[in-house]
Amino acid sequence: MSETPDHTTGPVQTSITELSEDALVSGGVDEEQPDLHDVWISGTEEPAWITDATDEGAQEILSDLSDSALAVQRGTVISDDYVIDDTADEEERQIINLGPQHPSTHGVLRLQLELEGETIRRVKPIIGYLHTGMEKTAESLTFLQGATNVTRMDYLAPFHNELCYSLAVEQLLGVEIPPRAQAIRVLMSELNRISSHLLWLATQGMDIGAISMMLYGWREREAVLSFFEQVTGLRMNHDYIRPGGVAADLPDGWEEEVADLLVAIPEGVDEYEEILNENPIFIDRTQGVGVITREECLAFGVSGPIARASGVDWDLRKAFPYSGIDRYTFEVPTGTHGDVWDRYLVRMEEIRQSLGIVSQVLESMPPGDYRTEDRKVTPPPRQRINESMEALIHHFKVFTEGFKVPEGEVWQSVESPRGELGMYLVSKGEAKPWRLHVRAPSFAAVQALPMMLTDSLVADMIATLASTDPVLGDVDR
Repeated sequence: MSETPDHTTGPVQTSITELSEDALVSGGVDEEQPDLHDVWISGTEEPAWITDATDEGAQEILSDLSDSALAVQRGTVISDDYVIDDTADEEERQIINLGPQHPSTHGVLRLQLELEGETIRRVKPIIGYLHTGMEKTAESLTFLQGATNVTRMDYLAPFHNELCYSLAVEQLLGVEIPPRAQAIRVLMSELNRISSHLLWLATQGMDIGAISMMLYGWREREAVLSFFEQVTGLRMNHDYIRPGGVAADLPDGWEEEVADLLVAIPEGVDEYEEILNENPIFIDRTQGVGVITREECLAFGVSGPIARASGVDWDLRKAFPYSGIDRYTFEVPTGTHGDVWDRYLVRMEEIRQSLGIVSQVLESMPPGDYRTEDRKVTPPPRQRINESMEALIHHFKVFTEGFKVPEGEVWQSVESPRGELGMYLVSKGEAKPWRLHVRAPSFAAVQALPMMLTDSLVADMIATLASTDPVLGDVDR
């Protein structure tokens, strides 16, 4: 962990070995083979019969590592602030596992920790427990079906996943998106940013001991998800933002619903700050905890609220505007200390800035169509299906065979609630992608955890982990 700012037993695994040919012939067991019930304790040196049979132990935190691997686990890659007595007795240290059970790890994440008393000396994040193969799955889905797949990666920011994917496809297609469709995308993605930050605030408070925050944060988030359900029919994983525009126009009365949110959420945010801002326990548990410097953020590719809390003034909505977001006025909040407290302040201000964008969209929503007029991409209107056989065939072919996308490759990124979400998409001129690769912001945040956790207390570990707001569906994909 970096310098504090001014403001103050592993699981048991049973080995299963195969019987030798001689043993199978004789009906007995080879004497050189270990007993099937021999056990190996995670975090200890592996016996040869395990290393010869599997590389499972390669992910464990071991004592005999290269200097470069130790530097990563000790958080000393950028600056050597690792404080330890070289003559410390090895018997005074122990290796424990945090996770991979879900509660407090904010997903199926496993952290192996080397402890000296109550001080964390080494950290190794171990991922892969939630692997779903969504990048590979994308190759078997049409470009139109792809949004249904990617929306499930960062399941707390589904609209941002759909938006990033759709923008990438639209770059290859060269289609123009109507102003109304762009404004709807901005409206839904900024409301999604608010709902994601509200969930983070609720769970961050609960992890630190502010149980009431779990109730209050959920209260305003429910109102946002209720609006999502009115628009898309679903609370999460919407498949609403699609290549060419959005799936449907906003429902009648959406203006009143958004206006109500613009009243209720600021009142809730004010209440959160009244609970937390002068709470001595919350302040002590967050200030000077989980520090990551600006240089470390840049080196590890950390972006979003974590980087901005460390003083990195970077937001893709400003640097590389998309979907007409540059038509709206908003500020990019930044911090200075890079600790849990600054990450809290940055996200709270981001909620307010997103509310400002939503208010501007409400006042200036343009008329027009909610999807492109390019009939190669857009199916015919629903009414035409009942009137024309050609329209019915067109509709059927779009949703079964999909549309062919010109050959090429493209990179597209958006500013998700967790940072820079990027997608590299390759087309071979067919109706399905040849390759999809995702640059997930949660992945960078998880790999930077040793920077934040080493030399801190075990008691501060969950507060720091929660402040990074990782989504493991985003990490494992």
